[in-house]
Amino acid sequence: MTLTKQLSASALALGVLASTAAPLAAEEKTEFKLAWSIYVGWMPWGYLEDSGIMDKWADKYGIDVEIVQFNDYVESINQYTAGAFDGVSATNMDTLSIPSGGGVDTTALIIGDYSNGNDAVIAKGVSSLAELKGKPVNLVELSVSHYLLARGLDTVGLEEYDLSAVINTSDADMIAAYATQDVEAVATWNPLVSEILTSNPEAVKLFDSSQIPGEILDLMVVNTQTLADNPKFGKAVAGAWYEVMALMAAGDETALTAMAEASGTDLAGYKAQMAATELFFAPADAVAQAQSGKLPTTMTNVAEFLFDKGILGAGAPSADFVGIEYPDGSVAGNSDNVKFRFDTTYMQLAADGAL
Repeated sequence: MTLTKQLSASALALGVLASTAAPLAAEEKTEFKLAWSIYVGWMPWGYLEDSGIMDKWADKYGIDVEIVQFNDYVESINQYTAGAFDGVSATNMDTLSIPSGGGVDTTALIIGDYSNGNDAVIAKGVSSLAELKGKPVNLVELSVSHYLLARGLDTVGLEEYDLSAVINTSDADMIAAYATQDVEAVATWNPLVSEILTSNPEAVKLFDSSQIPGEILDLMVVNTQTLADNPKFGKAVAGAWYEVMALMAAGDETALTAMAEASGTDLAGYKAQMAATELFFAPADAVAQAQSGKLPTTMTNVAEFLFDKGILGAGAPSADFVGIEYPDGSVAGNSDNVKFRFDTTYMQLAADGAL
């Protein structure tokens, strides 16, 4: 199976339909909004807002950038897809399946990291993935947790139909759900992973993203037309982001402690989560990740998962629904309908000290 198969908009069961997704108007403007949700690699977005660093960079370019936290990750992407925000923190898979699959042309402005253990499958009373056969698993359906579970099951010769059920559970409810007697296993991400493992001595981690390195990319994605019409927006966001990355790389305890507390842990706990995250502190490293020959392979794996598991629907009426463009200009899928773009322009400006 290849990316030339259709990414069907009818499959956006997360609640965003292509027919109702309204891309932001293509025009020059001065006010922008970004959405983000709690995750170790996205905590810098909250710090950018609270510390004034985002304001400083926005002022430099004569614009205003508001960064809004969501407690529900999927809802933040839905709001972006509906046009209420100019950008959102999201993974590569969720970008492909929701906004891009829903018809919103979206660009990965910043590649922040890849999960290297932060996403995990956790269970009670079992010691291996094979023992999940016949059991239910709670997760944010259609998210990277779903992908992680499927990749893990593949390693032990199981499929989703071998489980008794996959139960859609909001990330905001995951910790409370795990504590109930009915929930036997979950697939989720940090800081939820750390909280569940710490608070439940019987919890066993069965599989995590370190076993599929580089496949779960954490991004800040933005509306492509908005970015094209407003390069100052891209410059301000990239400049602010990499200022915070420099603080983190230097071990700035003020910044790190603020991020830790905002995520519900302490400095030691946040550093433990960072250890399971391949953060691209240097913009040149993010550029290299975007230009890596592994990225098209990763995105092909992701697209195949979306088709094979029916997450983007079945019985698509036509092929070549959407294309993915890489930094070298190559396109996988439909080159006449590119809806997901990896663009290194602003990361490269940061690497060159040209912001």
